[in-house]
Amino acid sequence: METLFIYIAKSSGLIGMFYIAYYLLLRKETFFTANRWFLLAGLLTSVILPWVVFTTIVWVEPTPTHFDWSKIPDRTPIQKENFEINWYLVLGVAYVVGIALFLIQFVFDFYSLNRVLKGKTIQQQADHKFIDLKENIAPFSYFNTIVYNSSLYSEAELEGILEHEKVHSDQNHTVDVLITRFFCTLFWFNPFIWLYKKAILQNLEFIADSEATKNISDKKAYQLTLLKITTHENCVVLTNHFYQSLIKKRIVMLNKNQSKKWNSWKYALVLPVLVAFVFLFQMEVIAQEKAIIKKEIKDNPTDPESEDIYQIDKTTTDAELQEKAKILSEKYAIKTTFSKIKRNANNELISIKIKLQKGKEIATEMEVNSSEPLKDFGIAISKNKNGTTNIGIVTDKGESSPSNELGYNSDELTPPTPPTPPNHPYENLMDAPTPPDYPDAPELPSNFNNKKAMAKYNKAMDQFNQKMKIIEPKMDAFNKEMDQFNAEMKKLDPALKNYDKEMKVFDQEMKIFEKEMAAYEKEIEQ
Repeated sequence: METLFIYIAKSSGLIGMFYIAYYLLLRKETFFTANRWFLLAGLLTSVILPWVVFTTIVWVEPTPTHFDWSKIPDRTPIQKENFEINWYLVLGVAYVVGIALFLIQFVFDFYSLNRVLKGKTIQQQADHKFIDLKENIAPFSYFNTIVYNSSLYSEAELEGILEHEKVHSDQNHTVDVLITRFFCTLFWFNPFIWLYKKAILQNLEFIADSEATKNISDKKAYQLTLLKITTHENCVVLTNHFYQSLIKKRIVMLNKNQSKKWNSWKYALVLPVLVAFVFLFQMEVIAQEKAIIKKEIKDNPTDPESEDIYQIDKTTTDAELQEKAKILSEKYAIKTTFSKIKRNANNELISIKIKLQKGKEIATEMEVNSSEPLKDFGIAISKNKNGTTNIGIVTDKGESSPSNELGYNSDELTPPTPPTPPNHPYENLMDAPTPPDYPDAPELPSNFNNKKAMAKYNKAMDQFNQKMKIIEPKMDAFNKEMDQFNAEMKKLDPALKNYDKEMKVFDQEMKIFEKEMAAYEKEIEQ
């Protein structure tokens, strides 16, 4: 249970990290498609990376074999046990209940969508299915099905709506919606996942707006259509709504110049953070005891009947090594592995790595790597009176030590420091001008046969259209402000060129950093 909660905490932290990176660095950029894959990759990374664990071995001194009976705790039976709440169980039950409630909500939403689509007349055009409804429902798409009410819009407005929904359908944006819904169900307790969901859905609308306006001649009419759709509050979940994100943000993005290609360096900034996450939370340190080194083979006082020594010298052949491994396995159930075997021109051993393993209780390793023939040593096996087995590596002069032969201490390794990217000229640029406030459109009556309600609605629509005409000069002024804003951005071209040079230097430093990281990871593996 504790392992599950640690995994959930790490995944939640990664989701928050990717969202903060998107919010601070990418949300104002026009790399809408790249942002889509960045956000999806963030969700995928958050569930996979916590499972990836890198291990490093730390050699420690062997524990004493003598047992101190005075350290045995008092085993007097406890007469009364205090009741303790298992908080892991409580949190686990709450987590499962939350998932169950959101799954029920998902089933209900899917049923509502199916009820809207069931029994309706479908018009097939190329790869799309069109459904023209009578109900007052905001236009939406679900996979290759596009749903709308043609009686509510003019021909020009309907053209913009259908172009927008075709983009959702062609690029399979429904898959993004369902993936986001799945993660909201799993991480319902994490506030970042709901902000993440909003960011993904808004970015999908930016993509659809950007692609749709490429096929529409009147860009201003498309923006007015966005305002008109705000009158429809009835939306079907699990779909891509024509009105999804804030209107002001969408209009600003429609009028914003394309981001410079070199701004894509921001995506690389998440890599050092992921590397830091791995080193902080995904590195598992395993302590292994050093091999027991005895002083001398010849003068060893151990009873020869209770201790066996299997001699290895520079002339020992591979066949003899395998024979010793077989004997150790059959006689003592000790798994013996010989690796990294190297010989010189005289066929003498100069390098060998030995690993001795008996179940999960004893693990002994020794590695010798030299340009000179190795000195004589032996694998010593002895049994205590209580039946336990001692495994050791013995030498004839007591000079060999696994920690010395390895040649380095993993605790002294320090990861390289990533370079600092240069400051971008756009960081101090003022925000884009804000579009004018638009009047609220009147709500369409649910019953078209109610003449009184329809007359009231038509009157309100006339007033709405008059207000919209009044706003048109403000829209023109907004467009002029956008032109001035774009002009100021052009003034930054010299600074951008200098930034481009600094980025080339930064790229070279990043390549050096990557090489250093590769070397560091190789040392860690060793």
